[in-house]
Amino acid sequence: MITPRTFATGVLLAGLTAVLAVTVRQDAYFSDPLGLVRWYGPCWLLFAAAAWCLRKVPVRHAVALVIGGSVVVAATGLLAPPRTSTDIYRYAWDGRVQAAGISPYDHVPAHPALAPLRDPWLFPTGVDCAGPGRARIAALEGEATEEARHEPGQEPDREVHCTRLNRPTVPTIYPPVSEGYFLLVHALSPDGTRHKPLQAGGALLSVGVTGVLLLVLRRRGGDPRQAVYWAWCPAVPLEAVNNAHADVLGVLLGVAGLAVVARHKAAGGALLGAATATKLLPAVLLPGALSGVRRLRDAAAVLLPAAAVVALTYLPYALLSKGSVFGYLSGYVEEEGYGDAASRSRYALLRLVMPDDWAPWAMAAGVLCVVAYVLLRGDPERPWSGALLVTGTAFLLLTPPYSWYALLLIALVALDGRWEWLGVAAAGAAKYVTVHADADPYTVSATAYGVAACAVLAGCALRASSRSAGRHDDRVSTGPARSIRP
Repeated sequence: MITPRTFATGVLLAGLTAVLAVTVRQDAYFSDPLGLVRWYGPCWLLFAAAAWCLRKVPVRHAVALVIGGSVVVAATGLLAPPRTSTDIYRYAWDGRVQAAGISPYDHVPAHPALAPLRDPWLFPTGVDCAGPGRARIAALEGEATEEARHEPGQEPDREVHCTRLNRPTVPTIYPPVSEGYFLLVHALSPDGTRHKPLQAGGALLSVGVTGVLLLVLRRRGGDPRQAVYWAWCPAVPLEAVNNAHADVLGVLLGVAGLAVVARHKAAGGALLGAATATKLLPAVLLPGALSGVRRLRDAAAVLLPAAAVVALTYLPYALLSKGSVFGYLSGYVEEEGYGDAASRSRYALLRLVMPDDWAPWAMAAGVLCVVAYVLLRGDPERPWSGALLVTGTAFLLLTPPYSWYALLLIALVALDGRWEWLGVAAAGAAKYVTVHADADPYTVSATAYGVAACAVLAGCALRASSRSAGRHDDRVSTGPARSIRP
């Protein structure tokens, strides 16, 4: 029998799905970012209402709703081409380059040696170059193909005028597991399907994460309804599916690694190594995996397999590539201003209370303190709890500008149940969507992440108050029993 709460949750889920479907079809990231915010806001509010309503739904009904909702919510991301990111085009290009037997780390996309691989989809011409985010190849080839000047007979292909790829003059940045995923999707994709296979892959992976979360929560005695924090979160269809960010593969491997590391350290470490070799960000999960470890041997049982997997996945590319397999990593770090506190509103919260130059050092010190706390006081039976604390703290101190980074945080929230950390993911979305608006980036970043930090502190206070009240009730209930003993 369907209860009123189950029916209400279904109605809210249907509303969330409908609003997400409209939001995905809004092509306003460059032209009307504030208008896009007006769609993002209702998505997050409906998500919060639906997740809150699900708490009182019977578990059997709730699990069915979570699974079904995960499928339909993810499917909304398939309704349009990528809207707010161009990373998917680099994924498709790297897969194509590898299929041609060329290392993706050897040449930049603008290099004339790769001209035979270009097509009108990734390298449009004429009026198709008028869209935003298109880089003019003719203007860039002169500075981008320095290496081509040393190869006799190589001339720039002047018939290709622009590309959908971002940063076409630098080598790829993606680690080897991601590159293997791009090659696999390319190999399985029919001709002419363009962005759709990568979006479909993102949808399958995001639903797979939901399944793993439900399995872990059931086996560990948790509440399976917590999986809703991932399954219905608006960031999943928007970033994991529509923009098809490879982060979702790292999330799946990272969640699986945390799920098994308490029982099988080597297997958990290997999975965490694979997650790190997908996108480097999942390395922040390792302190959680080492929660409460007292012996060096136990730490080595996790860290050595993780390092071995990273090394082994890089090895084939290192053997096949002429240059560095780290690609544009160092350039990306410099470009994104991680060493410059005043660049692009990094460290926004820290800069409210200290000089800009101190902020990177304060961020590093703060994260190290949290890591030490997790290593010494963390619960080895709940490694995701420590991982969430480390990851969430790093996000609040760093205030990253890209909303898809938070996919990892969202999955950890679903495992641990501390919903207040979802505000950090919402803050990242607010910062990213408004980057092209006439708003000061630092003000937006400080406000959004400041509200998220307040939500986290309020959630921690409520949980501490609830635990204190529970201990008080226990003392009251046991008092009379002790008083009548002879």
